Amino acid sequence: MKKIIPLFAFLIITLASAQKNIYENRKFDELSENHNVLAIVPFIANLDLKRNVNQEELKSLAKREGYAVQNALETYFSKRKKRKKFNVEFQNIEDTNAILSQNGIKYDNLDIYTITQLCKILKVDGIISGNLSLNILLSKGVPTDFNLLDYFSGDANYGRIGVKVSDGNSGKLLWKYEKAITKKTGKNTTELIDRMMKLASRKFPYDKEKKQRKNRN
Repeated sequence: MKKIIPLFAFLIITLASAQKNIYENRKFDELSENHNVLAIVPFIANLDLKRNVNQEELKSLAKREGYAVQNALETYFSKRKKRKKFNVEFQNIEDTNAILSQNGIKYDNLDIYTITQLCKILKVDGIISGNLSLNILLSKGVPTDFNLLDYFSGDANYGRIGVKVSDGNSGKLLWKYEKAITKKTGKNTTELIDRMMKLASRKFPYDKEKKQRKNRN
């Protein structure tokens, strides 16, 4: 019993911390009323690596990390969609990337387009996007040379990630979740996204159970 209490307290603190990093637009229900399909675009990654790399290689590595997060998010949503957890569909990222490419939109110039422009081009109702700051290559996995004290203290910060959902018609931010990336977050991109989204799942605005709880209240 003594071991269970500290673990329970840790989970409560972790969940509370996750909720503090979550923003939801107070007009979410109004703005998203007609949302049926969302597109997940590659994340904009900024790398500050300890090893020396030239600018071209740095751009290539950042692009790989941005696409890795896009892929991990699609995997997460697909798994939960099979259990009918969401009230929206998610556009296949292969279709998303192909349409962007056909319209001259590449990873390097993705951030110059507005949310409204991207939604019109992709023919979706909203966009899931975000930023990623890293001092390691998360897609390759976090370093394994750490001690147990680092793990429990949360030391060795590898960066930060922000996931955003925006409305296509207004371009307004509907929901945002930010989280620091540490050794406890996950050993790679897929695990990071899976863990952080599970923490935020009760607050994800398109979650069917969340909407049902809102309606009951």
